[in-house]
Amino acid sequence: MEIVLLGTGSPLPDPHRAGPSTLLKVDQSEHVLVDAGRGCVMRMAAAGSVPSLLAGVLVTHLHSDHVTGLDDVITTHWIMSSDPTPLRIWGPVGIADFIHHTMAALESDISYRIAHHADLTWRPTVEVAEVAAGDRFQVGESSVAVHQTEHAPVEPSIGFRLEHGHYVVALAGDTVPCAGLDDLCADADAYVQSVIRDDLVRAVPNRRLHDIVDYHSSVAQAGQTAARNRVGRLVLTHMVPAPAPGGYDEWIAVAAANFDGEIVIGDDLTTVDLVER
Repeated sequence: MEIVLLGTGSPLPDPHRAGPSTLLKVDQSEHVLVDAGRGCVMRMAAAGSVPSLLAGVLVTHLHSDHVTGLDDVITTHWIMSSDPTPLRIWGPVGIADFIHHTMAALESDISYRIAHHADLTWRPTVEVAEVAAGDRFQVGESSVAVHQTEHAPVEPSIGFRLEHGHYVVALAGDTVPCAGLDDLCADADAYVQSVIRDDLVRAVPNRRLHDIVDYHSSVAQAGQTAARNRVGRLVLTHMVPAPAPGGYDEWIAVAAANFDGEIVIGDDLTTVDLVER
């Protein structure tokens, strides 16, 4: 199994980082997308994937930077499929309404393409399931458990624990440390966490930016969560502020002060190839 950090950015536009998005390559034909930030489909192409390969899309919460690429995922999945094939999306309460409005916004495009392409005789089909903490479902050959995270006032926000064979991957999205997060990542082979450097954020003279400190995990907190729950690898993404060139060692050192396991951080398309522990 491979974990590909498709987009490691944030709501702040960055020419080098797409919006928050992670791809799990369970095998060559079963891919799972977790969140769909800006540019995620282009990053999928760079990672050797396309939406038509997706067994499913998992959405952690409805902040715009995590869902703004869903329209592209839906459209590209539709036009690249040779037969009517549903795109399956799981997310928190509210995702069904979001997809309903997204489909309404795409209505003109859908009608244009059906009118133009003689072989395209079906509309895009999206199967949406709203899930909550305690739910479990299958995505392809993988089992996924849902856990509550804390990102108030964004409610609900959830994380996903994907199990395939002997592998366990915990994907937390935006959250602060909480009991649900501990349950999510306990003994996982890899724990993927959105993080901020709270010390650097506080140093920026911008009051609105300071507001993000109280509902995101800091790098130090991510390290503490990883250590407390005996995870195999801590994978950092959605970094705010984005590390400067050559600055990854400093971020790793902050996490390593709290966690002595493997720590992964990098540019878009950084890939973690899981090896059974």
